[in-house]
Amino acid sequence: MQPEFWYKKWDSNQIGFHQAEANPYLQRYWPELAIAPSARVLVPLCGKSLDLLWLAGQGHQVIGVELSEKAVEEFFSEHQLQPQISEQGAFKVYRTVAFELWCGDFFALTAEDVAGCTALYDRAALIALPDAMRQRYAEHLQQLLAPGMKGLVITLDYDQSQIPGPPFAVNDDEAQRLLGQGWQLEKLEERDILDESPKFVQGGVEWLVERVYRVSSR
Repeated sequence: MQPEFWYKKWDSNQIGFHQAEANPYLQRYWPELAIAPSARVLVPLCGKSLDLLWLAGQGHQVIGVELSEKAVEEFFSEHQLQPQISEQGAFKVYRTVAFELWCGDFFALTAEDVAGCTALYDRAALIALPDAMRQRYAEHLQQLLAPGMKGLVITLDYDQSQIPGPPFAVNDDEAQRLLGQGWQLEKLEERDILDESPKFVQGGVEWLVERVYRVSSR
């Protein structure tokens, strides 16, 4: 999937993936992870998610990575935040005390860029990528994060032949294969959300399952 696809989505305001409040799974399960408030949290493909604010509200420094500069600028402007902006390698970095949003290609991120990150939150990254890119994403993610990492990953599963992504279907077997090579995965919840998803109903999808995983480094 090319960057232009996401630029077009943001430029035309086709951001149905953006939620109007912090994710309920995040609010329910994050406290159970017992992550220190001082921990730095990596949020890949973060958009302008309100989950970033929620995490910062728990005391974390949030390190978001986002391809669209429009999304990054809107996050700060909508919350009346004045970031310092600098160039760092392939990225344009927007910084405040609680947030660092790295605008650029996630695959250009290095372990040095996210040094000190001991937590991960992925609600919309793995499922935003087509099959050919998900293996690369999982491998890169595990290279970035050091042993001792804890976090949450949320996936979506449905019959991919019934409607094209994104978001793409990632079943339990694939999640275990992609992330279980270097990490431990524990499924915390599995729920059919088709009744809450008119786009999928209109597309003829017959079932739509969200899964929430606790992940930790081995």
